[in-house]
Amino acid sequence: MPELPEVETVRRTLQRLVAGKTIRSVDVRLPRIVRRPAEPEAFARALEGLTIRGVERRGKFLKIIFDELLLLSHLRMEGRYGLYDAADEVENHTHVIFRFTDDTELRYRDVRQFGTMDLFRVGEETREGPLAKLGLEPLDEAFTPSAFREALGSRKTKIKPLLLNQEVVVGIGNIYVDEALHAAGIHPERAADSLTRAELARLHEAIVTTLSASVEAGGSSVKSYVNGQGEQGAYQFSLRAYGREGEPCVSGCGGTIEKFVVGGRGTHICPRCQPANPARSGGSSRSANRGRKHT
Repeated sequence: MPELPEVETVRRTLQRLVAGKTIRSVDVRLPRIVRRPAEPEAFARALEGLTIRGVERRGKFLKIIFDELLLLSHLRMEGRYGLYDAADEVENHTHVIFRFTDDTELRYRDVRQFGTMDLFRVGEETREGPLAKLGLEPLDEAFTPSAFREALGSRKTKIKPLLLNQEVVVGIGNIYVDEALHAAGIHPERAADSLTRAELARLHEAIVTTLSASVEAGGSSVKSYVNGQGEQGAYQFSLRAYGREGEPCVSGCGGTIEKFVVGGRGTHICPRCQPANPARSGGSSRSANRGRKHT
């Protein structure tokens, strides 16, 4: 599933490609993609003649903004947008087509058919629907170390599943949780309430640094992700833990990346940099300091 950096990259691409374009018609070819309104014909009629004013993001959701309406889109596993000329052949698994007055088309393809679209009046999306319960935005100025500590509270939940909880912090999926925990030198099975103030500060910094670096690299194309122009990201070449099972830890600690399951998710760690019991192992600040460097 695309995570925050990938969705942000798609947002930036769509902002450049479709902002200012006016919709002539909408063709919904797979009705279940559209959840609100329930009738795809009503969805299409509501968008006819409207101009896209901008494209924003909240967590893993794209927000396509019109004057009074807002289209909320979640890509799920393999959803993707692309801008085409009207004369271009329509590819398989194209489920929604937004036809513009300049004879270009924004097409939504989704092999797995898990993506969703919801139409709201501007402002309604924050009071109801999937955005209403979302947590802190990790690349927002409001995501301070103190706000992060407050969001985690005194929960005894393992830190990795807690970071994957979108009601706590949004947009951090499996890849970037593994990367941030490795950079911070924190074992993913540590209870959140066991983390010291210094460890939480390192983790906060690691989350921001990791996500920011991935955004600048265009995200990670680990599987099928591409942006709105069909381009892959490059951050997968900088991954330090995720997907590197059996390889040497890049921190130079002499450890080897291991993989196991935490909360039902495949998890990658360096047991030397991320000890399960840091008090017994002498702490992890040395490895964490090295881990914050992204190459």
